[in-house]
Amino acid sequence: MRSTRRVSVWPVAFVGGLRYEAPRVNAAGKVVGWKTVFDPHRPFAIDMAGFAVNLRLILQRSQAYFKLRGVKGGYQESSLLRELVTLSDLEPKAANCTKVRPRGTNSPDAGFPRPAKPSLQVGDGK
Repeated sequence: MRSTRRVSVWPVAFVGGLRYEAPRVNAAGKVVGWKTVFDPHRPFAIDMAGFAVNLRLILQRSQAYFKLRGVKGGYQESSLLRELVTLSDLEPKAANCTKVRPRGTNSPDAGFPRPAKPSLQVGDGK
């Protein structure tokens, strides 16, 4: 995500009843569509967990915001992204969106230290 110049995208696991949803990327490395079940013709048919926006872009485009009211369900992401970029501006990550890497606290390959198990301390109730 740190290399995001404008808006980067990647596949997301366990979304919309699929094993994963993903941007469709052509041989030139450009996003050309979406692998999704829910309304694939949305301008940006992507889950919130599937993109990152460079903060500088948000600050430059102060009119852009995530609309919750007056937007059909599933179109909130599009309401923000259409104010920031076009489809051809998207930056595919995760090996041109060919790798799905769900990360959880129990993922053995997450590369993050596991949180320490909380110790239960029993007090005297005071």
